[in-house]
Amino acid sequence: MFKRLPIDLKPNNRRVICFPYYSQDEKEKRQTIERIYNNIIALDKELVQETYDAVIDEFSGRHKTFFKILNDTFIHIKKYLPENASDLPDIKKELLASFFLKEYSVEAAALFNPSMVIHPIQDSEDKIKILISLRATGEQHISSIEFAEGYICKNNEIELMERSTQCRLPQINTIDIEKSVLDFNDDVTIAEQVIFPLTPDESNGIEDVRFVRFEEENGEITYYGTFTAFDGKNIKSKLICTPDFKKYIIRSLSGSAIKDKGMALFPKKISGQYAMISRQDGENIRIMFSDDLIHWDKSEVLQVPVYPWQFAKIGNCGSPIETDKGWLLLTHGVGAIRKYTMGALLLDKQNPRKVLAQTKVPILSAKDKEREGYVPNVVYSCGGIQIGKKLFIPFAVSDISSSVVSVEVEELISMMEKY
Repeated sequence: MFKRLPIDLKPNNRRVICFPYYSQDEKEKRQTIERIYNNIIALDKELVQETYDAVIDEFSGRHKTFFKILNDTFIHIKKYLPENASDLPDIKKELLASFFLKEYSVEAAALFNPSMVIHPIQDSEDKIKILISLRATGEQHISSIEFAEGYICKNNEIELMERSTQCRLPQINTIDIEKSVLDFNDDVTIAEQVIFPLTPDESNGIEDVRFVRFEEENGEITYYGTFTAFDGKNIKSKLICTPDFKKYIIRSLSGSAIKDKGMALFPKKISGQYAMISRQDGENIRIMFSDDLIHWDKSEVLQVPVYPWQFAKIGNCGSPIETDKGWLLLTHGVGAIRKYTMGALLLDKQNPRKVLAQTKVPILSAKDKEREGYVPNVVYSCGGIQIGKKLFIPFAVSDISSSVVSVEVEELISMMEKY
């Protein structure tokens, strides 16, 4: 029934970003900047040139905007320098800045928990272009958002486009815990984008984004992604919004129902309200409705664990998918030995509070080599899509890499146990 497609999205430690790093302590930061500044000023002209050339030779080819990064970094540290530092030759400014930059391999540890949406730009008459969001995890287990692009072909196979090793960070227009605005230049491809943690509540990672193609009441399309912000101790649910995967707005979700992880937005309003799948109690799947996309106050239990493969807890695997028979909700269950498997619910189309059917046994579980990874025995998805009669589900392989399975929607529904 389920066909594993020959897709193997593995972490690539050559995908690196370059960004400033400083001590968080202002006194220590100032002392370090002044010390390195004085050391560079004391160098003779030949050694300055030699050191500068080595930096440019080794790093400029790895980052398309390397000189802009150097200049922006110097502008930031200039306030800690003597007033005449602005008169330094460019070579010394850029060399000084290089001591306050570091490279970070964004997916050195893992590339997992994918969601899939229809690409906003369709450029082929024979194939459906898709976009896969990915949780990229690097040093210190810090997670960010990355993307892969590809096509679903007429034979229901998937062709992935090659992912460049070049990575680009966005331009930051506003940084705030409640609302951040960022965008990428037109010359940045979606596959080059890295949306890295920006605010203190995201400092230890942007986790498990669930993107959905949302149809507004006026027919416009917006892509919304719910995700978990993690600061090392606390979690917080946030929403990333984009019309085109170029400009993004990140908002904090609010209200008494915003607890735990794994929010998943319905792809359109239900009876005039936004609808969201959630889990507030660490165990059950819940559903909630709101007139406000950001603020959520009430939730109600939709499904409790009823089978051994989900006794520990259950949750969603992405936004509900609208089918002729109802809303198809992919789920995950946690069983013995913390084994994660996937199942599904069928919800009433007009009243998704009502569960029509569910899978009695897992529809997908780790097998053979899929069992080995950063977290063994886990399959997990942040959302699939229906194309024609087929359902395409990207899934994480034991929290280290990602793949895709496909299944006939009718076959999946037919194997469910009716309520």
